[in-house]
Amino acid sequence: MKISLGAKTLAQPAPLWIVGSYDENGRPNAMAAAWGGICCSKPPCVAVALREERYSFASITARKAFTISVPSVRFAAQADYFGIASGRDTDKFTAAGLTPVRSKLVDAPYVGEFPLVLECALLRTVPLGMHVQLVGEIMDVKADEEVLDDKGYPDAAKVLPLIFTPVTRAYHTVGEYVGQAFEMGQVFCGKDHV
Repeated sequence: MKISLGAKTLAQPAPLWIVGSYDENGRPNAMAAAWGGICCSKPPCVAVALREERYSFASITARKAFTISVPSVRFAAQADYFGIASGRDTDKFTAAGLTPVRSKLVDAPYVGEFPLVLECALLRTVPLGMHVQLVGEIMDVKADEEVLDDKGYPDAAKVLPLIFTPVTRAYHTVGEYVGQAFEMGQVFCGKDHV
């Protein structure tokens, strides 16, 4: 029997993304965000929800650009730090020992050491309540060669992205391979209970 837990942000998992921007002085900054995901295929877009009072918010909306750097397990402590410290007071890249890389496509930096990066042009903002959803068109995806599969796409088992569990405030990563999407369910195609 299912037990009601109320209206809460309990969807699992949430990605741990590092959202990069330049502040008003042109200084690279980044923040951890978990409220995000792919939101459109054509044009390819991601959405990430931030609070307006976050230091990164004004930078992203002013420059109409942001990056999403996907940290691997290897950089879990650094990624967590990006969610603890504020860019108002701290150069987070220097403190974490990471490299800000200037995107050639959008006016935002990304984390050089992280294996997967999305460079995004801000398309729109959608006020939702406590958060504002920022929709970014993906202008390019960059990946370290060693995390690509034999078809040239990022392999989750090689990227080892961090995922976040909101209530327990815990990080995890991807588990074992289960099967191919849009293939496993074929066993039910044509049956009465589809």
